[in-house]
Amino acid sequence: MSVQSVSQLNANANHDHILILDFGSQVTQLIARRIRESGVYCEIWPFNQADEQRIKAYNPKGIVLSGGPCSVVDKDSPRAPDIVFEMGVPVLGICYGQQVMVQQLGGLVEKGDEQGREFGRAYVDVTAHNELLDGVWDKGAHEQVWMSHGDRVTKLPEGFEIVGTSEGAPFAFIADENRRFFGVQFHPEVVHTPHGAALYRNFTHNVCGCKGDWTMGAFKDEAVAKIRKQVGSGKVICGLSGGVDSSVTAVLLHEAIGDQLTCIYVDTGLMRQGESKQVVELFRDHYNIPLIHEDASERFLSGLEGIADPEMKRKIIGGLFIDVFDDCKKRVGGAEFLAQGTLYPDVIESVSFTGGPSVTIKSHHNVGGLPEHMELKLVEPLRELFKDEVRDLGRALGMPEDFIKRHPFPGPALAIRLPGEITTERLEILRKADAIYIEEIKNAGLYDAIWQAFAVLLPVRTVGVMGDNRTYDYVCALRAVTSTDGMTAEYYPFDHKFLDRVSTRIINEVMGINRVVYDITSKPPGTIEWE
Repeated sequence: MSVQSVSQLNANANHDHILILDFGSQVTQLIARRIRESGVYCEIWPFNQADEQRIKAYNPKGIVLSGGPCSVVDKDSPRAPDIVFEMGVPVLGICYGQQVMVQQLGGLVEKGDEQGREFGRAYVDVTAHNELLDGVWDKGAHEQVWMSHGDRVTKLPEGFEIVGTSEGAPFAFIADENRRFFGVQFHPEVVHTPHGAALYRNFTHNVCGCKGDWTMGAFKDEAVAKIRKQVGSGKVICGLSGGVDSSVTAVLLHEAIGDQLTCIYVDTGLMRQGESKQVVELFRDHYNIPLIHEDASERFLSGLEGIADPEMKRKIIGGLFIDVFDDCKKRVGGAEFLAQGTLYPDVIESVSFTGGPSVTIKSHHNVGGLPEHMELKLVEPLRELFKDEVRDLGRALGMPEDFIKRHPFPGPALAIRLPGEITTERLEILRKADAIYIEEIKNAGLYDAIWQAFAVLLPVRTVGVMGDNRTYDYVCALRAVTSTDGMTAEYYPFDHKFLDRVSTRIINEVMGINRVVYDITSKPPGTIEWE
C-alpha cells in the first residue's frame, strides 16, 4: 500500500456550515477565518471544483462568493454554478462575487473608468436597512470600508435594491431580501473594514440561521472519535518538530489512542538554543508519550557542508529527514499510520483556483508525503483548522500556554536563517543572538503581540571598533512581524530604545557579531523568512 491521504469524516457533520466559493482573491482565507470566528464551520472550494452534485451533497446553510482578480466582462471569466442561485439558501457576494452574481442574474457590470475605480480606504453611505445590518450599521450611516475594484455594477437584476453607495460604486451594497441575496463591492473580511466581522456574523447567524456551535472543545471530542475509528488497533508514528502544529497533533492522538502512538523527534542540529531539551522533557517526561529522540546533527551538518543555495538546503534537509525518519520508523515495528500536523491553509494552497500550476516562491516545508516504500496511511486530524484554531485546540487539550503561543518555526529550522554556507560556528553565533532577541521581546511583554520574531546571521562581515581594537565580524538582522495567518505581514514597530537594548546585548555578549540591523520589509513584497 502506498502513502495516501486517508479521507477523514467531515468535521462539520454535526454542525451548520457555510460554503465559500473561491474566485482567486488573495484574502479568501480571511473570509473563512471571520466565519469560523463566529462559531460556524465553513470550507473554501475553488469555483471550478464545485459542481451541482457536490454542492448539494455539502448542503450548506449559506454560500459566500469571494473576490478575484478577473473581470466579469471578459470572455471566459469565472462564473458561479447556477445551482448556487437555485438552492434557496442565502448568498453573499464579495467584490468579484457581487459582480458575478449581478451578471448571472440579469444585471450589468462595466469596466470602471478612473472615477469608478477604488483601491484602499473608502466610505459607504447606508441608504437602507436589512437583517445583514442589524446592530452594525444604521440607515444614514457613513461607514469606512476597504475597496479593491476596477469594474463596477451599473444595473441591478430584478428584485435587487441599493443598500449603500460609495464615491466610486453607486451599487456598493445591494440586496434582494426576498431571495436573501446580498452583494458588497467592498471587502468586509479585512481589518480595514472595521465592522466587517460583525457583518459576517449577521450573515451566518441572522440570515442563514446557523447555531454557532463550532468550538474547539466540540472539535476535540469529535476528532478523538474519528481518530479511534480510522486507526483502530493500529500503530501510529508522528513526526514531532516541537512546533505548535505537530505538538497539538501528538497530544490529540495520545488522548485518542494512548500508547499506540510513538513520536519521533529528529534533532537535525539546526534547532534553536535549548529546543531539543524542552521538547523531550515535555513529551517524554510530562505527557509520558513514547518518544524516539534521534540526534542526527552530524549527518545533517555534513550533508549541508558547502551548500549556500536555499532551495538546495531545503531539498537536502527534506531528503535526509526522510532517511532518518525511515530508520526510526523501523525501530517502532508494525506502524501503519503516519500522523502529520497539516493545516487547512496547507490544503487550500495546494490547489490553484484556476486549476493550473501556481508560481513557486519557495518550497513549502510542511506539505508533501513520504515515499511510497514507507507504506503508511496518513492521519491528519488538524487539516480542517487554521493556526489560531490549533492554538485553541491546544488549550482545550490542557497544553502549557507558553508552548501553545510559540511563534511559527520553519521545517528547515535555522538553515534558512543562515543565508550562505552553514557551519557549526555560524550556527552557534545565530543561536545565541536569537535567544537574546527572544528573551528581550518576552521581557518587554511583546511576545504575544508578534506573529513571528527571529534573528538572521548574514554572510556579510563589516568593520567595527570594540575598545581600541578593529573588528571584522558578521551582521545580524532582526525580524519581527505581525500577521493573522502568515499570508501577509507587517513589520513590528519596536521603539528605538528596545532596538538599542537588543543590539547592545547581542554585540556585547555574542562573539562574532559587530553590527545589528532591523528588517522593516512587509509581506509582500518580501517573505517572512529570509530564505
